[in-house]
Amino acid sequence: MLAKKKKLTKKQIKEDSLVKTYYNAVKFYEKYQSKILMGLGAVAVIIVVIVLYSSKVMEDNRIATTQLSRVMPLYNSGSYLEAIDGRPGTNLVGLKNIVEDYGSTEQGEYAKVLLGNCYYFQDDFTMAMDYYNDYSGDNNLFKAAALAGMANCYEAQDNIGEAASYYKKAANVSETDPLTPEYLLDAGKCYLKLNEKEEARNLLSKIKTEYKNSSVSSEADKYLALVD
Repeated sequence: MLAKKKKLTKKQIKEDSLVKTYYNAVKFYEKYQSKILMGLGAVAVIIVVIVLYSSKVMEDNRIATTQLSRVMPLYNSGSYLEAIDGRPGTNLVGLKNIVEDYGSTEQGEYAKVLLGNCYYFQDDFTMAMDYYNDYSGDNNLFKAAALAGMANCYEAQDNIGEAASYYKKAANVSETDPLTPEYLLDAGKCYLKLNEKEEARNLLSKIKTEYKNSSVSSEADKYLALVD
């Protein structure tokens, strides 16, 4: 005669389940030990690479910032050729080298816009547009400046349609950019030249409604009078 099975309590069932889970986990680890360790090693390597890369990016950006601070007086004084090339044999590195060495950093991206400006002021619009177009940073002020730089180049080459388009793009980047009213004004003036009066009116009216205290608000009135 079979002995009557003893009924297990909930606690015993829970403990039995935990024991089974533990031993199953041990067996799984033993079976795939080498793969698990390799996986953990790979994760550790990835983490180290990320940390080292982040440190390098920060250091590169710091160096670019230092080099920019040295060349900015030349740029601000209008010495554009010297700002481009720097002063060989000194610690004054030109914008061109800053872009080549640190163009992927935030300050390196900014240097692209400044370098584009240097070429623009020398009427080298092809080179200027190359650097404006190469800007790929996240700073909205620099992004708008690069787009406006493209517009300036197109306008200087009498391509008013492209100039109008790029001024409008620059104005749409950020509502808080202090230069946005100027971009709107420049876009409006270009659309007037194209005889696209409705588009010009919309852009110029935006200055009066959203940027009425800006320095270009009174100038917008003058051009609005031409579309009414």
